[in-house]
Amino acid sequence: FNDEKLIRLREILVEVCLEFEVELTEFNGEQDHVHLLIEYPPKVQLSKLINSLKGVSSRLIRKEFPDIHRYLWNGALWSPSYFAGSCGGAALDALTTYIEQQNRPK
Repeated sequence: FNDEKLIRLREILVEVCLEFEVELTEFNGEQDHVHLLIEYPPKVQLSKLINSLKGVSSRLIRKEFPDIHRYLWNGALWSPSYFAGSCGGAALDALTTYIEQQNRPK
């Protein structure tokens, strides 16, 4: 990813989050991965949200930025795995700071 792609990716992810009635509270990325801080209600199935975020973003990013094909992993924008952690007791400031401090490419 570069800054242009990360800006568009954030827009796409915000749109998907709105459909699920969740809030993307923080976003940042590096050349090969992104971090999201999402606030979601208990009624949302996390696996469905993640699948939608990855599926929609993959389809649109590959369509809008055809040059990204040379960087894909076996033809896929995202790996099939993801990490999700709960932070009910963690200070959101610490998580926000961590995400903001990613080495975002220019």
